[in-house]
Amino acid sequence: MRSLLDLVRFPIAILALLMSFGTSTSAQVRIPAQATSGTAVLNEVFRQGSQLESTRQWTEAVAHYEQAVDRHPGYRELQKRLIVARTHLDLARRYTDQSFLRSLRKMNSDEWLGVYSEVLAKIQSHYVHLSDWHSLVERGLTNVEVALTERQCRDQHALRASSSDVAPVFDNVRRVLASRPVRTREQARNFASHAGQVFEQHVGFPASAIYAEFICAAASALDEYSAYLTGSQLDDVFSQIEGNFVGLGIEIKSQTDSLLVVRVIPGGPAAESGILAGDRIVAVDGTSVRATTTDRAADMLKGTAGSEVSVAIQREARQPESLRIIRRRVEVPSIENTTMVDRQMGIGYLRLTSFQKTTSRDLDYALWELNKQGMRGLIIDLRGNPGGLLDAAVEVADKFLETGTIVSTRGRGFQEDMDYQARLVGTWRLPLVVLLDRESASASEILAGAIRDQRRGTIVGERSYGKGSVQGIFPLHSMNGGIRLTTAKFYSPNGKAISGHGVRPHVRVQHVAKSYDAFVGFAKGHDAAFSVALDVARKQQAK
Repeated sequence: MRSLLDLVRFPIAILALLMSFGTSTSAQVRIPAQATSGTAVLNEVFRQGSQLESTRQWTEAVAHYEQAVDRHPGYRELQKRLIVARTHLDLARRYTDQSFLRSLRKMNSDEWLGVYSEVLAKIQSHYVHLSDWHSLVERGLTNVEVALTERQCRDQHALRASSSDVAPVFDNVRRVLASRPVRTREQARNFASHAGQVFEQHVGFPASAIYAEFICAAASALDEYSAYLTGSQLDDVFSQIEGNFVGLGIEIKSQTDSLLVVRVIPGGPAAESGILAGDRIVAVDGTSVRATTTDRAADMLKGTAGSEVSVAIQREARQPESLRIIRRRVEVPSIENTTMVDRQMGIGYLRLTSFQKTTSRDLDYALWELNKQGMRGLIIDLRGNPGGLLDAAVEVADKFLETGTIVSTRGRGFQEDMDYQARLVGTWRLPLVVLLDRESASASEILAGAIRDQRRGTIVGERSYGKGSVQGIFPLHSMNGGIRLTTAKFYSPNGKAISGHGVRPHVRVQHVAKSYDAFVGFAKGHDAAFSVALDVARKQQAK
């Protein structure tokens, strides 16, 4: 195990009731303008969400509902819509994942039920909170319900049952669940077994596929960071930890009709082919991204070392350009853009993109290179850094702290309760400025929180994401796959919880829409936050 870091009916009904009451009595009920506008906003949120759902744009639907939940916390219907959209998206990805499909073909229903038992046991042993087994089983039924509506799943299992055939079966299974509250993991396993047999007999949905949905639901129902990992997803996680993978050497983001290149790994096949951050991939091997799904197109970019892929790249308003690229193993640096940004005042800069096994070594090399060039102050850019290994974050923080706590973790078991302390040896004592944004998360927040609480440097930018939890990666013994579970929460040296709060900057720089220059630091001169950080670093030196 490795540690990683429908429309709005209720508000409308209330509004209609108030308006009706106001016109039938002498006393007028005044409705605050903000309440009316708030309802209108929510109506628009659900209208847009329903449109995305009807066209099965699940990636966009998830992003839409995530933003809506952030802006309108507490609306259960929004939470439910988000859960369903995520379930659709996860299922669509699984049914295009060859490692998952191979497991479905090779393993029988008893073996899949055994995997479910193993997953439940790991949740009971390692998850940070005691589990509500009944809720996990209910989420399993939600997954099954979604699976029965997804074309990839129905085609894979040659399902012919209509919604009218399925509805009474679901009603029967839910009545059984209502009459038998699930209070233990053994009861959860037994109910899944019952559901699998019923759906296979009356709907023709294989019990093995039912158990697969219960497995995925058991992990994803816990929190937004816990999840089931297919064999290929597990391999990807370990590749990220090791800092290398086979591919083109790009990071991409799904858009409606293309894949946006947000980062190009220096020295990788894509970089050598001339691909730049900001380019859009509009076709893969002759298949238009618009004609398929962005997830499918992204999967088509993957392949074995030495294999070739054709991609059509569109840059700005130019005509698409076709490139043929050979996939190979790519080493992913965790430190980028190491440079002196003010030689006269001795101010160095580096961008820390992730926390992986090689990060401590990579940082040592970068620091000594800057030291040779006369570094007397340092700007560490953590913007967009999603995190990574807990141990790597501690090792990086330890390079700049002489004594004291770096971070504390607290979980259900004593083995999760740790206080990580700084050591004097090897400490760099130069003044620090740390750049943060709302996408700096997890291990990034460990480093930034330690620097802030220990008064070791100045934090510039935006409040960070607020992911104050530690995940463990648990390979499954009974199949090619694994689960990611939240095992602990982490706290800054002053005991501040990071979850939901993040790390606040000393100097806040108002957020502006990111240009792609953000992915290459300050190089093109369009980076307001960096300009502020450089000014702070100069003032530190002037003192």
